[in-house]
Amino acid sequence: MTLSERNIFFKAGIAFCAVCVLLITAASVIIIPGYQDTDSNLYLRLEEMTQRPSSVFHALTSRFLEKDYYAVHASLAVLSVFSLTGMILIYYFFERTSAPEILYIAIFIISLSFEVIRLILPLHLIYSFSSVYIRTSSQILLFARFFGVFSLFAASICSAGLEVQKIRYVIFTMIIAAMIITISVPIDVLNWDTGINIITGFGSIFRGIELVVFITTTVSFLITARNHDSRGYIHVAIGIMLVLAGRHILLNTDNWAGPLPGISMLIFGTWFICTKLHKIHLWL
Repeated sequence: MTLSERNIFFKAGIAFCAVCVLLITAASVIIIPGYQDTDSNLYLRLEEMTQRPSSVFHALTSRFLEKDYYAVHASLAVLSVFSLTGMILIYYFFERTSAPEILYIAIFIISLSFEVIRLILPLHLIYSFSSVYIRTSSQILLFARFFGVFSLFAASICSAGLEVQKIRYVIFTMIIAAMIITISVPIDVLNWDTGINIITGFGSIFRGIELVVFITTTVSFLITARNHDSRGYIHVAIGIMLVLAGRHILLNTDNWAGPLPGISMLIFGTWFICTKLHKIHLWL
């Protein structure tokens, strides 16, 4: 992919993220009043939810804080705004800088905008449309989540010096893997947790997959730092750890302990990644 083609992709990503921000803004006008109306179907159905998100961070905070759907909504909103802002900054700083890894970082950031799909669940409670739309939307969201995480892995092997042609095969393999996961995972469209996440099967297995990708991606950047004798890649590895941790928190929270640390990790992690990659490739 040439520099101009990559920049066109960045512009398309910015446009998509902007649409997602508009969607969540429009949906918020409809949904947020339902959180307050104790007689609404939305409020009553949400109150029936007992299964809370599963994560180490949430397990610690849920002991002290009750669920709050305003916090869940805020987490979704900051993910969309962050995704748009992140893509604008990436385009601004890398418009004329050739950094192969930044394409895959951008794909990860764009994937966060797909979290707006989760709002189809409260909208379903308001308008009672077919559950087919929920299943299809959930499959799209699952694909975006896994492909986004896999893209960070692609960025790590790209920095390690893998040939561009081989990286294309890696990306194709990741697309197939994400599609297989999306199609094969059982989805319970009638149940979701208090973080407005659809209940899916094999949850522990998929958390294990994300953990493996997290470890291998981080280790790969550390190996690159050693092979190239560049401390910049160490900071990139730290940034990867921060963005994945922040993403995990924002995807699995149902109280006000999640939004602030989650978005802070995403911001500082992305800043670490982009500034160090820009500096590294500026001198190449």
